[in-house]
Amino acid sequence: MGRSRMTLGMQLLLLQVAIVLTTVVGTGVTAMLIQERQLREGYQDRMIAVAQSVAGLPVIRGAFDDPDPSATIQPVAEVIRNASDVTYVVVANVDGIRYSHPNPDRIGERVSTDPTIPLSGEVYVGTQTGTLGESWRVKVPIFDDDGDVMGQVSVGILESELRADFLGGLGGLLGALAVAALVGVVGSAWIGRVIRRRIYGLEPDEIRAMLETREAMLHGIREGIVAVDDRGRIVLMNDAAARLLDVEAPDRVLGLPVEEVLDRDLARFIASGEDREAPVLSGERVLLVHGDRVRVEGREVGSIAILRDRTELETMLRELEGAQGLAEGLRAQSHEFSNKLHVVSGLLELGHVDAAIAFIQRVGSGGALSTLGDHDGIADVETAALVLAKRSRAGELGLAFDVDVESHLDATTDARERTDLVTVVGNLVDNAIEACVLGGRIELSIRDDLEPGTVVVRVDDDGPGVPPERRAAIFEPDVSGKAPAPGKARRGIGLTIVQRVTARAGGGVAVDASPAGGARFVVRLPWGSGATSAEAAPKRPTETDATATPAAGGRR
Repeated sequence: MGRSRMTLGMQLLLLQVAIVLTTVVGTGVTAMLIQERQLREGYQDRMIAVAQSVAGLPVIRGAFDDPDPSATIQPVAEVIRNASDVTYVVVANVDGIRYSHPNPDRIGERVSTDPTIPLSGEVYVGTQTGTLGESWRVKVPIFDDDGDVMGQVSVGILESELRADFLGGLGGLLGALAVAALVGVVGSAWIGRVIRRRIYGLEPDEIRAMLETREAMLHGIREGIVAVDDRGRIVLMNDAAARLLDVEAPDRVLGLPVEEVLDRDLARFIASGEDREAPVLSGERVLLVHGDRVRVEGREVGSIAILRDRTELETMLRELEGAQGLAEGLRAQSHEFSNKLHVVSGLLELGHVDAAIAFIQRVGSGGALSTLGDHDGIADVETAALVLAKRSRAGELGLAFDVDVESHLDATTDARERTDLVTVVGNLVDNAIEACVLGGRIELSIRDDLEPGTVVVRVDDDGPGVPPERRAAIFEPDVSGKAPAPGKARRGIGLTIVQRVTARAGGGVAVDASPAGGARFVVRLPWGSGATSAEAAPKRPTETDATATPAAGGRR
């Protein structure tokens, strides 16, 4: 028969007791070392003070010229020794002959230790063995009126007395350590019981078996499952949910707030814990989500959502909406296509045929590319071409289009970053052009030198602006600051594209009042991740503008 394994409770108790005892012993040893050092330093300060006071007494210095110096010095030294609680006070001349000693028989003899240091004018502190035994001593020189050394004073205390004083003060310390150890052991036992209660008295093998069974069940079913705790942090996401939500590594999102991982609408639905079923848009998928609260022993601990893919069904339903729905979709796509045409137009106008061909190949078909010199500080050829094309269009409409003289943009080798920047700049400039009237002014600033790994795009116009109460909703679909034109498709697409591109890239977008009188849009995007000049990894920017719209609906 195999031996029974030690229970988890016993393992926890022994481990914590070992930690407590190790800590207490280590603390005790450290405290004793500190106490011994403080005791020794205290005696050292006292001995130095006594020795220097004796060396400075006129009666001691004057007695050196007497026929019998010890007759005067010995009584004075003994009085000081008894008053200062030291073992001895020995006064000697430059030849090392003692004029005082606790044992009168030693007076007149040469000192038993080397007097070289004090007789050279220096102070000596250390442990030496003399006629009374091993002692902690201080030796100071005695100077005459001319400043010459005429003798020495040695003050010391036996090492045995130091140890006795040290051991005498250990009682309280050892008692405190014993109490601390007892409290630690009792506390360890209590913590072990609490932990056992929290895990329902299960042993590690039982917990592992339950976890393996749960993992096999959750990752084997086709429906996606996402669970969040009462603080809105993801605690569970199975493989099906990760596939439906385009999450590459579900293990890495555990513990993150649900708003940072999922689309805004889906995150709100799951965090609300509403007991209902509803279709929710997540990226390009339409999910049928069933949500519910999770209760354990009558206490709400979070919420759970079961996800089913209804994309195909929703696609078929959308196809039945007819020509109007198709026209609106085509108009949304025309924003992107128009920007690409402007890039090609600008490249061709600048004579960069190779660059235009390469851009066309990357975004769809055909192409060629050459290099473009700095244009208003913008070294990226595609962005510079787009800016040039937009400037020409604004001029045709009677608008002034200025590029900030401090604009700066190094080229990047990341094709996605360049495409995102072109999309953002094109849509923001188009929005500004539509907002301005004849004679209006637009200012564009593109800078990658303000924040490491980030390009900041700012577009100002002198149009009607965006009222403060509408700034939070201006990036939503079908919300626009301009009145719809008769017979035209719905507005509110361009800024929505900007917001979603920015969200997907991990950036931020904000709208505020412009000093020019209209609206100011500020976008931050990662930039330079593929360039050699980028030293820092792109980070998610923090909006500092008065009204900031977070990247809603985006996924990290």
